Amino acid sequence: MEVPFDISYVFEYAVKLLPYIRISLLIVAGSLIVGLGVGFLAALPRLYRIPVLQSLSKLYASFFRGTPILIQLFLFYYGLPEVLKLQGIDLSRVPVLVFVIATYGLNVGAYISEGIRSAVTSVDRGQIEAAYAVGMNGLQAFRRIVLPQALAIAIPIFANVTIGTLKDTSLAFTLGVMELTSKARSLGLLAQHFMEAYIGLAIIYLMISLLLERAFQFIERRMLRHEQPISSSKQARSFKLWQKRRPAPDASLNKGGQ
Repeated sequence: MEVPFDISYVFEYAVKLLPYIRISLLIVAGSLIVGLGVGFLAALPRLYRIPVLQSLSKLYASFFRGTPILIQLFLFYYGLPEVLKLQGIDLSRVPVLVFVIATYGLNVGAYISEGIRSAVTSVDRGQIEAAYAVGMNGLQAFRRIVLPQALAIAIPIFANVTIGTLKDTSLAFTLGVMELTSKARSLGLLAQHFMEAYIGLAIIYLMISLLLERAFQFIERRMLRHEQPISSSKQARSFKLWQKRRPAPDASLNKGGQ
């Protein structure tokens, strides 16, 4: 028999799901840490065009960006231990959360490597040459000129990757991780109020995503605070001031030089 919809369960389930936010956020944080390290290492061969490593970096990015995260989870959790077992390495006692974070981290790293590469290459080459002209070496030019601008450009990309990873953590329940989605599914099974459980889950994901979005927007504004465009009103005032200070044209020129 179909259970009627009850709005009170939405708020009840949302409250019960709150303690499990930490598991989802732990997966996101761990994945970002791993992804930043892997993504930076994967971006370097393509930035410096190292022949063999450049091809491997492209292959890595293509695989993790071109295959579903669910398949990657299954391959790493079920397939990798079987392959390593042939080499005498036993991973049976490794916690499932380690496999989840490692898989998400490699997936995130593929997107971050592309973001780093596009952000660094978008910096004007003339600024780098100017840095060399004033006596900076390669490391100083990268740290003082390229890196600040590249970080500002990469913030929106990093924000999208973070929010996307948060939503993708809902698939971790397929490996038995008791995170938000897994707990919502369990709550729905207990009282057969699946709709209410998933609505409460959607509200929590939405609230976290909005908070993350606001946080990244604040960081982006802080990093670009010295590059804010001049408003139209300021431009108009500046133009009027320039007109007042501009010297009057020579009368002789207006009369054909007579």
